[in-house]
Amino acid sequence: MGSIREDILTARTPEYVWDAIRDIGAVHRRLVPDQVVDTTMDGDIRILTFSSGGMARELIVAVDEEARRMAYAVIDGPVPLTHHHASFQVFSAGEKNSRLVCITDSLPNEFAEEVRLRVERLARTMKQTMEASTM
Repeated sequence: MGSIREDILTARTPEYVWDAIRDIGAVHRRLVPDQVVDTTMDGDIRILTFSSGGMARELIVAVDEEARRMAYAVIDGPVPLTHHHASFQVFSAGEKNSRLVCITDSLPNEFAEEVRLRVERLARTMKQTMEASTM
């Protein structure tokens, strides 16, 4: 199984970063606005529309307020994966900084490099978006 871990250090408070992560219907505004143009919710299903025109359907598995952790599983996406699960967890990294840990597991392994590149790009964009936000 391809497993990818990204540690993102941000110049934002853990409260701010968690608020952005837990806002599951606002991915297109708060996390990756250049890559996702719309986010809609249908119960526990999040539907992302990408700037490329593609779409993904994700099952929201958990939003854990106490642990500041959100997890989801891709049901249908632009890459034909048989398994894709990801989680985001926010930790303090000092008084005004935080560490966002992103873990993604996917199958089949033949797509591991493509998934890794996507995750790295998303991590960079999330950091830039959160640090640039005036919210």
